[in-house]
Amino acid sequence: MKPFLRFLIWILASGTTSFFIGIISFFVLNQSFFLSLIYGVAAGGAALSAGSWYSKRLFLKKHQLTRKEYTYIKKNLEEARGKIIRLRKALFQAKSIQIFKQNAEILRIVRRIYVLVKKEPKRFFQAERFFYQTLDSIVELIEKYSFLSTHPRKNKALSMSLSETRITLAELTKRLEEDLNLVMEEDIDDLHFELDIAKHSLKK
Repeated sequence: MKPFLRFLIWILASGTTSFFIGIISFFVLNQSFFLSLIYGVAAGGAALSAGSWYSKRLFLKKHQLTRKEYTYIKKNLEEARGKIIRLRKALFQAKSIQIFKQNAEILRIVRRIYVLVKKEPKRFFQAERFFYQTLDSIVELIEKYSFLSTHPRKNKALSMSLSETRITLAELTKRLEEDLNLVMEEDIDDLHFELDIAKHSLKK
């Protein structure tokens, strides 16, 4: 079940609990309207908290993570999100069509890795190099390149620096692709396994 749908179900369940506890308190237990309202709200809040705890427990169990691991991964994802926003901003500052295309490809791969890890947090451990090294290097390089490329007068030294940066970015793009392959390694292995089974069945 999708997290959002599960959340809606728990909201509905807590609302229903709140309503019935309030009704029982007022009509059956002869409590005042104010106390019945408090009891109802408290019961609904308790039901919602229990649902939230249970949903998180199911999520951690599904992805085979401890609470501490998930908190750590979530923190890294939040930091990565901020870096991706910076990367996107720098992308639109590029004046060269060539570097714009290169940046767009980099952004595509970066977003792909981020989305995969966000959807399946356990993949974070295959993407540690991306989060700790590759992403930082790419963001800093592209930001500096975008800033320097807007300089109205480019001398020989600046032009050479920009050229070297483009070469380095091309190398980092290859590393990004390697990082993506590491994140998807299990999926690729599963695909090869399924292909082998299919080929074996066809031979029969």
